[in-house]
Amino acid sequence: MRRNGIRNALITVLVLSVAISGYVYAQHGGMPQKGVALTKPQSKGAEIVSKFQYNPLKWTPPKVERRVLPNGMVLFLLEDHELPLVNITSAIRTGSIYEPADKAGLAALVGHVMRSGGTTNMSAEDINKELEFMAAFVETSIGREEGSASLSSMTKDFDKTLKVFADILMHPAFPEDKIQKRKEEVLEAIRRENDNPDQIAFREFRRLLYEPHPYNRKVEGYADTIPNITREDMVAFHKRYFHPNNMIMGISGDFNTAELIKKLEQAFEGWKKEEIDFPHVPKVGEEMTLSINYVDKDLEQSTILLGNIGIERTNPDYFAVKIMNFILGEGSFTARIPKKVRDEEGLAYSVYSAFHTPRDLGFFFVSCQTKVGSTGRAIELILEELQKIKQRPVSDEELTLAKDTFINQFIFLFTTSTAIVSHMVDIEYEGLPLNYLDTYVANITAVTEEDVLRVAQEYLHPDKITLLVVGNEKRFDRPLNHFGNVSIIELNEAKEAPPL
Repeated sequence: MRRNGIRNALITVLVLSVAISGYVYAQHGGMPQKGVALTKPQSKGAEIVSKFQYNPLKWTPPKVERRVLPNGMVLFLLEDHELPLVNITSAIRTGSIYEPADKAGLAALVGHVMRSGGTTNMSAEDINKELEFMAAFVETSIGREEGSASLSSMTKDFDKTLKVFADILMHPAFPEDKIQKRKEEVLEAIRRENDNPDQIAFREFRRLLYEPHPYNRKVEGYADTIPNITREDMVAFHKRYFHPNNMIMGISGDFNTAELIKKLEQAFEGWKKEEIDFPHVPKVGEEMTLSINYVDKDLEQSTILLGNIGIERTNPDYFAVKIMNFILGEGSFTARIPKKVRDEEGLAYSVYSAFHTPRDLGFFFVSCQTKVGSTGRAIELILEELQKIKQRPVSDEELTLAKDTFINQFIFLFTTSTAIVSHMVDIEYEGLPLNYLDTYVANITAVTEEDVLRVAQEYLHPDKITLLVVGNEKRFDRPLNHFGNVSIIELNEAKEAPPL
């Protein structure tokens, strides 16, 4: 019954989406090419969306069982016998924030070569052959604040796949040839970065906000740090962080819980608890000042990022901030910034706002791509909307639409049993209350107009904004110093990857 309800809800939303898209498409003679600014207002999409009336869905997520193994590994288990499949998604408490600055890229390299390099018991080629024969997969990676490991297999092949999975986590080989190959791939990607204005913008924007905090680093590293990383560094990094008591595992699918526990204990036999000494990571500084920055690129379009230090994921204002940002710039047709810049003024194909919320203070940003001759005007309009939402309460209609949208989207967090346990892994990893999903709708419902105004005033700082523009200032409609003193960011000239 639950799956039929989800399927029907998905079909309803799909039909509504197609109807809206078709209406807007017909009204405006088709969509513009990607990356090209609109040439006339696109406001009727917002009008038609606002006319839809619907009641919030009422739905209770299925309960996931939490277990802790004797070795300290935390498990979230959800049996689902509809298909003969078993899936595992895991989080390991590690990340690039713990690597030395002169070895930036170490964590990501470890996360990749753990899988691509095979184990001390089985070569990468043999692992690939066995998994391909079973139509199974095992993957590992390490990001800024989290490592991950995943598995998917048919029920009949789960025991073999689990054995490979456990072997990769416990006994990666880190062969020199695979390390060399991955380094070359990363260096080539770094060499090409400056060809992409989006990559330039987000890389430099993060650096401006977070220097000298580790959040300012690229997860994949830099051309001058990748060659510094040795196999010994990688082995030591793995040994430091990969222990069962530092891992949260979500398992869903066609299994019997009692039997599964025995299989896990057998697969990870000998993997013992260890006290983990995490390096000190300084807190993100909260001081903000006006900062106007420019990267010279001869392009037909400007890429604009502006924003400020924001909130952490566990901030009690998280839900009010989510609602505020939906009204401001995340709510597509109905949000204020897209409606003003894209629909009414026709200055941008892509414009939106977002709050990035990691473990420490994240950041708020507005991203906009506009034709080079409307750069200044687009920035002005965005700043005006930031000021407006700080000055007076949002309307009842805006608040109701935002809350109803989040409540009705809630069901789509649970379209599969794998998604459900993945959410529980994230909740445990982030230190959120285990009843987070049970209280989600109530937390959204409780947000008031006063809350939205309060968090806008507290977390949006247009007078202390960090602004970065990638483009050709000679063709801007007004110079960037209209907004403040400008700092020019010089890009390192792209070079061939150096020999390793």
